[in-house]
Amino acid sequence: MSTKRNAYVNGKIFTSDDSNLYAEAMIVEDGVITWVGKEVDMPAGDYEKVDLAGKRVLPGFVDAHEHPAMLAEMSKQISCLPPVVHSIEELIEKIKEVRAQQGPGEWIKGWGYDEGKFAERRSPNRYDLDKGCSDSPVYLLRTCAHIICLNSKALEMAGVTKDTPDPEGGAIDRDENGEPTGVLRENARDLVNHLLPPLTQDQKADLVADLGQLLLSQGITAICDMGNMDPSDNYALYYAAAEKGFKQKVGIYYMWNYFHNDPDFRIPEKQFDKNQQIFSAGIKTIGDGSVSGRTAWMNEPYLDSDEYGISTITDEEMESAIAFCKRYHCQLSMHAMGGKTIDRMVNRVYKEEKWTLDDTPHLRLEHITEPSDQAIEKTIEKGFAFATQPIFLYAEIESYLKNLGPERTKTTYPVKTMLEKGVNLCFSTDAPATSWAVPSDPFPCIKGAVTRKAYDGTDCGQDQAVDIETAVKLYTKASAGVAGFKNIGQLRAGYQADFIVLCDDLLSVPSEEIDKVCVAATYVGGEKVYEK
Repeated sequence: MSTKRNAYVNGKIFTSDDSNLYAEAMIVEDGVITWVGKEVDMPAGDYEKVDLAGKRVLPGFVDAHEHPAMLAEMSKQISCLPPVVHSIEELIEKIKEVRAQQGPGEWIKGWGYDEGKFAERRSPNRYDLDKGCSDSPVYLLRTCAHIICLNSKALEMAGVTKDTPDPEGGAIDRDENGEPTGVLRENARDLVNHLLPPLTQDQKADLVADLGQLLLSQGITAICDMGNMDPSDNYALYYAAAEKGFKQKVGIYYMWNYFHNDPDFRIPEKQFDKNQQIFSAGIKTIGDGSVSGRTAWMNEPYLDSDEYGISTITDEEMESAIAFCKRYHCQLSMHAMGGKTIDRMVNRVYKEEKWTLDDTPHLRLEHITEPSDQAIEKTIEKGFAFATQPIFLYAEIESYLKNLGPERTKTTYPVKTMLEKGVNLCFSTDAPATSWAVPSDPFPCIKGAVTRKAYDGTDCGQDQAVDIETAVKLYTKASAGVAGFKNIGQLRAGYQADFIVLCDDLLSVPSEEIDKVCVAATYVGGEKVYEK
């Protein structure tokens, strides 16, 4: 953190502070902002002046829903997305390339596949993957992170056969003869996940530190880690990464389905201190799946079917999660895409009094595809929060059109309606669980919110578009508030000097060019930690 007294001048500063939204200069002392305003009004003092050269300045982005530890590891795996892979045939070639570089029996992993983006317009299966490699296990994670595809070798190692029953809250896809196709959905993933070879803690820390540099280049200065696909604890991991140069502030959530049957599971009290760079924010539950995988538990059936999706959490697990959060006064998060899941959790926690001891919402719901009117009303009344991802419609439009149809797709993620009614709402990416080559990039996500168009130009419901200023506030001030971060997300006196300088003026470029905006410099605690 800087110990200098700096005056940043000649800037176009957007503060996200509604009481002082635009400024030209700010003073930073010991990493904390002490004054923001017009340059002519700047208090006299012995400051080192930094010329912002007329550039647009924003608070650092706060991505309130990511899976950074997963994203860090996946950066070293096969990306099954454009511009790397456009078809199953190209995917097979990538698998062959990896196999040629390693010995038999070693795992080959990939991430991000989306059948809607493949030229074949279908999901890969075990037989496709066998063409790439048959003597080593192949494991591909779908873009939604709720579905995996395995080759025959991996199925054999997991003991998944024609006779294997579907686990509770999961499904094994089968062909017309009842044979597993290689696609495992939701809780069925646990049949194989325990077989994946673990990385050492030091290897993981290196990967997270590397990811931190990418996030800084994208202007992201704080993140929420919304849990792993295993019971590992990321708290020590981030401290190890911080020793290797990781700069972001982190709120950590524990995936409850791995802990609810463990009577000895505890989160040490000291980890809840939000004044630390890295703190424990609460626990995360999984209520359903994804729209793109047809496993989100919806109020209405999917297009041309009688399928409503899957509920993936038992009453016992949900009740134990609530009890844990009440005991430790920490936040409860639930993955809730479909309307039935949203209603289920909202109606249950509506009966409770607020259990967090600060301004942090005691319940936050993730994704929020089709919230009902009554869920919105109860959420506003009780002060719950919603974290949604505009990148989903932007990047995964093929799956939405296929599973919901064009008209229903336009009504999903009703951001503007929720804001007008007063919902505490924020933006995030859910990286890497979305179909985008660089999934943590905030700018395509913001573009999707402002244009309400997909990357291919498909209309996603213009009446739910928001203006660029609102989008930035939802990615900074609102995200910090939803996650419970202290004194970040705004450029105002008393707040940490976490800010970014942009190459172009995000607030004035044509909306179709928002995704072309880049970050020129990133500051954390008044220290420049990235420069393009």
